[in-house]
Amino acid sequence: MSKLVIVESPTKAKTIRNYLPRDYRVEASMGHVRDLPKSASEIPAKVKEEKWAQLGVNTEADFEPLYVVPRDKKKVVKLLKEALANADELVLATDEDREGESISWHLLQILKPKVPTKRMVFHEITEDAIRAALDNCRDIDEQLVHAQETRRILDRLVGYTLSPLLWKKIAWRLSAGRVQSVAVRLLVDREKARRAFRRGSYWDLKATLLQQQSPFEAKLVSLAGTRIANGSDFDEATGQITAGRQVTLLNEEQARSLQQRLLTSAWTVTDIDERPSTRKPAPPFTTSTLQQEANRKLRLSARDTMRTAQGLYEKGYITYMRTDSVSLSKQAVAAARSCVETKYGTEYLSPKPRQYSTKSKGAQEAHEAIRPAGGIFRTPQETNLSGRELSLYELIWKRTVASQMADARQTHITVQIEVDDATFKATGKRIDFPGFFRAYVEGSDNPDAAIEDQEVTLPSLKVGDSPTCSDLEAIGHETQPPARYTEATLVKTLEKEGIGRPSTYATVIGTIIERNYAQLVNNSLMPTFTAFAVTELLEKHFPDLVDVSFTARMEQTLDEISTGEAEWLPYLKTFYSGKDGLEQQVQHREDQIDPSVARTVALADLSAKVRIGKYGPYVEVVNGQDEPVTASIPDGVSPADLDDEQVEVLLKQKLEGPDKVGFHPETGEPIYLLIGKYGPYVQLGDVTEETPKPKRTSLPKGVKPEDVTLEMAVGLLSLPRTLGLHPDTDKKIKASLGRFGPYIVHDQGKDGKDYRSLKGDDDVLTITFERAMELLAQPKAQRGRGKKAATPLRELGKHPADEEPINIYDGPYGPYIKHGKTNVSVPEGKKVEEVTLEEAVQLIDEKAGSKPARRKSTKSTTTKKTTAKKATAKKTSTKRATAAKKSSSTAKKTTRKRSTKADDSQKAS
Repeated sequence: MSKLVIVESPTKAKTIRNYLPRDYRVEASMGHVRDLPKSASEIPAKVKEEKWAQLGVNTEADFEPLYVVPRDKKKVVKLLKEALANADELVLATDEDREGESISWHLLQILKPKVPTKRMVFHEITEDAIRAALDNCRDIDEQLVHAQETRRILDRLVGYTLSPLLWKKIAWRLSAGRVQSVAVRLLVDREKARRAFRRGSYWDLKATLLQQQSPFEAKLVSLAGTRIANGSDFDEATGQITAGRQVTLLNEEQARSLQQRLLTSAWTVTDIDERPSTRKPAPPFTTSTLQQEANRKLRLSARDTMRTAQGLYEKGYITYMRTDSVSLSKQAVAAARSCVETKYGTEYLSPKPRQYSTKSKGAQEAHEAIRPAGGIFRTPQETNLSGRELSLYELIWKRTVASQMADARQTHITVQIEVDDATFKATGKRIDFPGFFRAYVEGSDNPDAAIEDQEVTLPSLKVGDSPTCSDLEAIGHETQPPARYTEATLVKTLEKEGIGRPSTYATVIGTIIERNYAQLVNNSLMPTFTAFAVTELLEKHFPDLVDVSFTARMEQTLDEISTGEAEWLPYLKTFYSGKDGLEQQVQHREDQIDPSVARTVALADLSAKVRIGKYGPYVEVVNGQDEPVTASIPDGVSPADLDDEQVEVLLKQKLEGPDKVGFHPETGEPIYLLIGKYGPYVQLGDVTEETPKPKRTSLPKGVKPEDVTLEMAVGLLSLPRTLGLHPDTDKKIKASLGRFGPYIVHDQGKDGKDYRSLKGDDDVLTITFERAMELLAQPKAQRGRGKKAATPLRELGKHPADEEPINIYDGPYGPYIKHGKTNVSVPEGKKVEEVTLEEAVQLIDEKAGSKPARRKSTKSTTTKKTTAKKATAKKTSTKRATAAKKSSSTAKKTTRKRSTKADDSQKAS
């Protein structure tokens, strides 16, 4: 007999197995083994006709959830039951948060163990932590389970009640969600602010001054005692100076006149101000701040960050990554301080150990910040990690170590310089003691830069000095609209407002992008026209559900339910079944919502109508008594930027055909300028039966359609350009345009292709061979989202047929399973940690089986194999039928039963 330990994933099982006695067997549940039904096929036949069955929650019986074992988990459950049959003790070792507690509870309900059962929790997977957890097991925390269940029910009620309404009124496959819909509204509100924004322009002067041949810069700040206007003085709604501001607004003519006048005048230093400041290190990472910093520094999405962190935790490199806490254990503080002393020296250590307190609303989950695991922190170089995992571990290591370092001390220097009636200011920064800057700089600063590069040096100056002006430049500026949300700033806003939980933000943002509510453009989340339509419908008919403060109060109530301060059943009844509950609202308002109105997006200052159609958004214009004219809106056109001029171009192309740039000088074929789904492009010749797909090339980023000349069009259509042969390989070097912009490529034959993106002033149409060689000589830029060398998200095991490894990798179109040269996408809706080796083998074999056979066999061999296959198929079919029969019988017998504690709790409620 042995002791059975159940965790969520194979990776976690593999790591934890190393720290347990030999008589312990570790198995993985592959995430949740039971959940609310996700499709009609999962609903048991006995309740299929019930009107609440699609919801998966019996709203007529105290919101009893209908739990089912999904088809892909039946094998897992069977394996766990077989393992339990040979065990004399069951240890549930799932994660220590609400989801982990819920998984353990569901396992208990399904397995119905007749042997002693323990609940084992730990914050990191190290030998000491596992041994300590094994000695301090507890019972399942029913309150945590209840908290997770209440959230799950509420989210199901919102999503499954509103989503069908969106399908009927706007478009298929849309979804609504308690947190998701509020997040989309934030994106839409910011885009509306960008559309309403009016640009303002202003000018100022920048001087380059010399003091004893040392140059420094100074900026004009006032004229005749009145401050010069800058961007913050403008009203975003009018593009004019905000009423009441006493400032001088310079136009180009005035700025250039002042420039000429001051060039010959004397400059005098009239004041020097030095202000010392101290900067403290940021606290260690929480789930939210890790997502924000990984997005800023590594360009990782929230989902990629959490997926990578999950792998680091399960392999024993970091502590649990779903936490709101910023505190560190005494062991962690000691380990961090040891790292500081060893790597940076005692003078860089904070005088006293630092402890941080959690300030986020309703902080819960794990009890320690995210940090390197163990009592001795491995440096990034000691981990043998690579790619994304190494980058994220290094970020966590630096942040944790920096939290125990000394304050950074700086001096900010401001020098005031007078010239005639104008006042200029020069600013500098001196780092007196770098402190924690040596390890980590929060936000957008570059932590890898030398400390000297972070300083702004001014020459030695004193009052009365007369620097000489070597250059005086008049500079024009335009005010900028409010920035779109990035994943980092959206996460920060959601947490600040108390909406949802940081552990769910990755899923929420992923859903927003997958459902086409937003597109990721240069790391910013640009809401789509569909997002506008959905938000307008919800704002008009269900305003509470997209109200930030209402959603935050709902989150607070859910936290109160989890602590026993509020009762869950009365709250759900009021929210869903009450007089003004969600069910009643949908029933009463469904007939009031006109689909044609719901599919129309109202944009201020746009004469055309924007509608959401079956194939995406389009514009519609009515000309007199004629039928309305419509044209599709290309991808990438934002709701903030769509104007009458763009609409006119789209409609003109639809009615009159594309603009003709000219004729190709060599072939004589016409060259057209068109706007398609993915933006403007040039096309060589017409679409005919002989040439259904003529040569096309997109316009480079920043090139407007009206700026396209015949010469430019011919050049674009000639891409890729061969620039020459590489002297080392004698292989071609080419310049071309790709999905991510212009680039050069060196085709190295068997060694693959070496790419470099073009920079700054480089033009794909004019770049020379010499410049291409310069770029190829430079090391490749390391990107957070770049292609990584063989770093699997998960290692599933070996294929039973050839013993070759089967792993899951992250690809440009989502996670995929790889075996040799066979790649197959992870099924939609399936989490990476839920994929089993058996499922992967089946998917791989199915894909491999769909390929034509390459070998030819003799007739006798083929006959033998066919016979064997038929026999095997017959046996397999019989086994499957028997297993399905048993599984069906088990499903009928299985009903949701709580433990005695849970029953008593419900009766008390």
